[in-house]
Amino acid sequence: MIRSFARRALPVVAAAFVACGLVQVFLAGLGVFDDPASFITHREFGYLLGWFTLAMLVLALLGRERRLIVGLTVLVLVQFTFQSVFVALRTTYPAVAALHPVNGFLLLVVGIAIARLSWVARHEPARSTAAAPAPAADARPAAVEGG
Repeated sequence: MIRSFARRALPVVAAAFVACGLVQVFLAGLGVFDDPASFITHREFGYLLGWFTLAMLVLALLGRERRLIVGLTVLVLVQFTFQSVFVALRTTYPAVAALHPVNGFLLLVVGIAIARLSWVARHEPARSTAAAPAPAADARPAAVEGG
């Protein structure tokens, strides 16, 4: 029951993460083009997104998703951690801090991959391990015995 719920919830949470990531881009744009105080909203909303990364990892583990999907959820968590590190380096290493928007873009890409892969995994037919595939027939014609 928990596994089934987790497998249904993961693509939804991943899609919500991507949608919120797009809102983050908008909030950053407001900070650049409208009022620099909007960066406060961008920052606070970004910390809220951190909960999505943790939720995706927990759901992938509870849903016993494929290693690829679990690995991508770990990658998102690591990438998200680096987002704050990049911002913290803005005064001492501005070239490194400039990776913040690049990493944000990659977070969206990986989030889309998680949503898509977990959606496909949820909707593919159950694999049966009991039924083994039939052996392939030999392509050579049977020898004719002459007598």
